[in-house]
Amino acid sequence: MTLTPDVPAPHAAGRRRGPGTARPTAAGRALSVLDAFGPRHRCLSLSEIARRAGLTLPTAHRLTRELVDWGALERDSAGRYSVGLRLLELSALAPRGLELREAAFPHLEDLHQITRGNVHLAVRDGMQVVYVEAIRARVRNPVTSRVGDRWPMHATGTGLVLLAHSEPDFQEAVLRSPLERFNPMTVTDPAELRRTLAHIRQTGVAVARGQITMPDLVVAVPVLDPAGEVTAAISVVVETEGARPRELAAVLKQASRAITRALSPRR
Repeated sequence: MTLTPDVPAPHAAGRRRGPGTARPTAAGRALSVLDAFGPRHRCLSLSEIARRAGLTLPTAHRLTRELVDWGALERDSAGRYSVGLRLLELSALAPRGLELREAAFPHLEDLHQITRGNVHLAVRDGMQVVYVEAIRARVRNPVTSRVGDRWPMHATGTGLVLLAHSEPDFQEAVLRSPLERFNPMTVTDPAELRRTLAHIRQTGVAVARGQITMPDLVVAVPVLDPAGEVTAAISVVVETEGARPRELAAVLKQASRAITRALSPRR
């Protein structure tokens, strides 16, 4: 699943100032530099950072230099920038990241061995879903997802699960927003998505075919915390041909219950 369209950063448009708009703070400008990076933009030149962050070239140059000195960015021999290891250290402190991954990983690994598919553990962040763990299948065309990847909620199995179990006002806000189409099979019709979300709530399972990569089928289920609230979602991505969604759903639910039990003593 390798997608490399040259599109603006998700929040870049919101940072462009119009008449009467407050001037961005120094912290806001530094964060806009980091926000220029993403799953499809892992390595950027200075001019690309400036454009995607909505900054002038001199301002982008000064901020990237400071971020490199601190360790938030790294600069290679060709002068291109990528996210630095210092941010990895900080991200490991996130409760919804490391703790959840530690509790889930043994069960995700079992799930990967049973299904031989690509396995994802995801949480909701704003109007997107973020992978906090990803295990790739050793097959001819593995899904190239990684930890930290962000995707629209309407186009991924885990995103649909998390959206289905979100509050109604949030669901409507997502469905009213621009819904990106990755290929002809991506569902972007709000009415059809509402029916899909109702079906997920009824069955506890999301099944999506070819939403991002057309040969693939994804099956996803929610993960509950000890209080019984949906805290994450797990999925398996396999080739559509020969896939058995009901069997995948059964092993996913088993893994989900095991992760919930593993989370209990940690809370």
